[in-house]
Amino acid sequence: MYKRILVPLDGSELAEESLTYAKELASRLDLEVVLLHVASPAASDSLPMYRAYVEHAAEILKLEAAEVRKKVGPGPEGESVQVKGEVIEGYPADEILRYAGDHEIDLILMVTHGRSGIRRWLLGSVADKVLQTSWLPVWLVRAGAKGAAYGEQLRFLVPLDGSELAELVLPHVEALAKQRTTEPVELVLMRVCEPLIVPPIGAPEASLNWAKVAEEHMAGTRQAAEEYLRGIKDRFEGTGIKATLEVSEGSPADEVINYLNRNQCDLVIMATHGRSGLSRWAYGSVAEKVLLGASCPIFLVRPPFKDSGPSPLIAAVRQLPPI
Repeated sequence: MYKRILVPLDGSELAEESLTYAKELASRLDLEVVLLHVASPAASDSLPMYRAYVEHAAEILKLEAAEVRKKVGPGPEGESVQVKGEVIEGYPADEILRYAGDHEIDLILMVTHGRSGIRRWLLGSVADKVLQTSWLPVWLVRAGAKGAAYGEQLRFLVPLDGSELAELVLPHVEALAKQRTTEPVELVLMRVCEPLIVPPIGAPEASLNWAKVAEEHMAGTRQAAEEYLRGIKDRFEGTGIKATLEVSEGSPADEVINYLNRNQCDLVIMATHGRSGLSRWAYGSVAEKVLLGASCPIFLVRPPFKDSGPSPLIAAVRQLPPI
């Protein structure tokens, strides 16, 4: 499903935290890795220095990935892992997406920070723009997050809301769960049941035992959620992937974060939308809250564009020369 992964680097130590994950993914999923540095047009005199930087990073990553392969087993190409460094000029978000579209990138792996700190990349700059306009899945690593990048036993949390759009993550979940590991990957399939806030049309008035109505509603919602997740679990276990179920009540973002605080997870895999469409689970809502509150990385999948390729915005960006 994945052949080539793009890892943007800005020269900072925090950005290089993504390399820990890149070496694991390259080794376990047999991916080619492209390390990309986008240089400011005003810094063209420094291009040789930037090229030396990414080429050095590529050599180190290649050696470290080979060590991972010795642990998890060689891929089709044996111990070797394909890694290369690229330097281009322009503005980071635009050039990341332009490069991804021009070079058949399947996945973008990046740290949620920038030279001006985490909020710059989170709320109005590079990572945010990539998330809002990328037609590719994005693996986000929160800068400075505590915890090991990869353990012997991997556990992936998969929040689902029952919609077809949310289930777009399932092929990605299967692909990531089948990576080569010393121990099988464990999936946690999660559904959050939101309580009734206002009486539905036709329900008794609050004074006429509204609490009982809300309780019965939640009981039915939990039962439906458990049945739904069991169906997803059966699909995964039919392919040899172990899965457990987690049903909780409350706010989706809060419950996902609460689960992560109570349990060790290596990755959250979720769609950037929900039951009510893009506006509900869009980046800036549930996904953003989880990203801000989670110590582990998040793998975000957006609904595909109608033409299954770059959005019209990105198509237009790709026609423009770097400024």
